[in-house]
Amino acid sequence: MRREIPSIAAMAALLVGSQIAAIALSPLFFGAGFQAFQRPEDVTNTVIYLIMILAFTAVILGLVRYKRQNLAKYVIMASIFITLAFILLLPLLYALDYATGGTADLVLLENVATVLAFATAAGLVYLLVKFPEWYVVDAIGITTAAGVTAILGISFGTLPAILLLIALAFYDAWAVYRTKHMITLADELTSQRLPILLVIPKKAGYSFRQQKSLKEQVASGEEREAMFVGLGDLIIPGIMAVSAFTFPPLKPGATPADPWVPDIRTILGVPSNLLIALFVVFGCLVGFLALMRFVLRGNPQAGLPLLNGGALVAFVIMNLLVYGTVHIL
Repeated sequence: MRREIPSIAAMAALLVGSQIAAIALSPLFFGAGFQAFQRPEDVTNTVIYLIMILAFTAVILGLVRYKRQNLAKYVIMASIFITLAFILLLPLLYALDYATGGTADLVLLENVATVLAFATAAGLVYLLVKFPEWYVVDAIGITTAAGVTAILGISFGTLPAILLLIALAFYDAWAVYRTKHMITLADELTSQRLPILLVIPKKAGYSFRQQKSLKEQVASGEEREAMFVGLGDLIIPGIMAVSAFTFPPLKPGATPADPWVPDIRTILGVPSNLLIALFVVFGCLVGFLALMRFVLRGNPQAGLPLLNGGALVAFVIMNLLVYGTVHIL
């Protein structure tokens, strides 16, 4: 247990860091209208997103089952490329605008930022293909997680976000413990060295490029040389934190049709929406530490039940402390 502490601490730092980065990025994306859904308060957004997740998972599993792993790899690589280009675009645009003192033509800056975003994304994917070492996978994974969490967080209002976390917690448990197809998927993604998970070595000299099959290691009882966490375990609970930050309750008397009257209070110098968002991150961290107690037993574990559970409990507790009630609409 003691020798696992550095790896657990590193993984916890990545979890917290990606969600805090997402909270910091969310006003940037929200101001530019980078929302996946135009009506964040609509609960059908949750259904649509769940269908998209299930469909994408089914496609990848189908390709793996019919021995089309290379095609599955290309599909995922293409998704990573597009996602990276999309989330890098706006930060690059603002960086260029700042570097030029805000005097350059906006259309020109947008074109340059677009070219740079796609070129950077292409370079990162190329690096991933040619040198898929654990720190390359982690760097790309954490960048992707922060950006995707920010975009999804501003796309789901409070109630849709809560429903999404609950639904995916049940799905994750079912996919890991009942059908076990999530274990098959994780094993395949690991063998393809794809940044759909983060890799935390347990000892110096570890090479992700030499990583054996996870399923074979679990079956043989062999001690694993690294710890793994799926990007979904960072992104999904992080959605709740970003949503809480972006969509604070309305002031008494305001209606959803008049959304620009948020009830933001200052507590110890901290805006209440930021305080609640950070407490959600803390709740996710508590869930993560509880999860690690099961992970250290050596068997694959569903992360979202504990991670999402911690995030949701923290959301409820802090809302009760700040507002005396829980606003979900």
